[in-house]
Amino acid sequence: MIVTFWIALAIIVYTFLGYGLVLFIMVCIRRFIKGRRAFLSPDSLPSCSLVIAAYNEESFIREKIANTLELEYETGKLEVVFVTDGSDDNTPGIISGFRQIRLMHSPERRGKISAMHRAAETITSDIIVFTDANTILNSKALVNMARHYADPNVGAVAGEKRIRLAGAADAGTAGEGFYWKYESLLKRWDSELNTVVGAAGELFSVRRELYEPVPNDTILDDFMISMLIASRNKRVVYEPEAYAMEYASDNINEELKRKIRIAAGGIQSILRLLPLLNLFRYGVLSFQYISHRVLRWTIAPFLLAAVLLMNILIVLETNSPVYTLMLLAQLLFYSLALAGLVLTNRRIRIKVFFIPYYFCVMNYAVISGMIRYFTSRQSAVWEKAVRKTAGS
Repeated sequence: MIVTFWIALAIIVYTFLGYGLVLFIMVCIRRFIKGRRAFLSPDSLPSCSLVIAAYNEESFIREKIANTLELEYETGKLEVVFVTDGSDDNTPGIISGFRQIRLMHSPERRGKISAMHRAAETITSDIIVFTDANTILNSKALVNMARHYADPNVGAVAGEKRIRLAGAADAGTAGEGFYWKYESLLKRWDSELNTVVGAAGELFSVRRELYEPVPNDTILDDFMISMLIASRNKRVVYEPEAYAMEYASDNINEELKRKIRIAAGGIQSILRLLPLLNLFRYGVLSFQYISHRVLRWTIAPFLLAAVLLMNILIVLETNSPVYTLMLLAQLLFYSLALAGLVLTNRRIRIKVFFIPYYFCVMNYAVISGMIRYFTSRQSAVWEKAVRKTAGS
């Protein structure tokens, strides 16, 4: 049990902290040998199409349009496309009043992924940029992303997601801001070493000829599209000076729902990208993918519970002061998380509780998301079998 305890603890530490340290060391070695990676300055920017899928965004769409039309780009090389499929409010009507925007609308709602694919089929620009309807981009976002495509090895560019905290944000959602700062740091190092392991849907771009449609039931379309490009030996570059501002979830319950959905999408992506686990074929990409994503989305949350349980059993059996201190440290951490939950319910914000509370929420979401995904998948199999039997 002691050996298992230490192995499990080592995996946990590596997943959440150790990979960042290893990655930093590898980046420093690369800088020493080859110098820092730098984008190539093109003589002129490639043609670009900005695609925004908007469903019933009437309350925010004017702000989004104003922000979009203020984006800097070379004259005559930028196309703006809004896809409002299924919207039954005034979102299409508002957009139709702007001649600078190409509106695509269908009364049938088939989901965001279908809308993205439908738009991509009509685009002839060199690059396609995708962004969400509820985000605000910095004015140079498109320019800062497009300049990387002067390098033929770059197949996609991931922008940065930044969290805007509303004044009433609770401890859990405030913790989201800290999490994204850490994630952004890892993405910078991932990009400098080799490639970003998945782009965020709030803002990412791809070479048009490399865009590969994913199934309409894909949960993390942004992640899948960018990883498919990386698997074709093309780099996905991270550009922190192209960023999308988004408000944190109104409360931890909304954030938990979002995290559970992402977790379900994570396990779906792993199952659909099984070849990327082959270190012998994909080398550094597989190392990054397993370290940064797979461990987080699979065994790490379960190991947290296992380590706590094993620690208790070891203390009861050996009464060792070392293991007792380790148990007390774990109990203190989870107590801080519990205090964060209590204070959040009372609308009291104390920063010291943000990190442990959000950390626990994330890992609970992974377990819940995995259960939800396999449950829904099994239900779909049963429904298909019932329909087939009824039809025969």
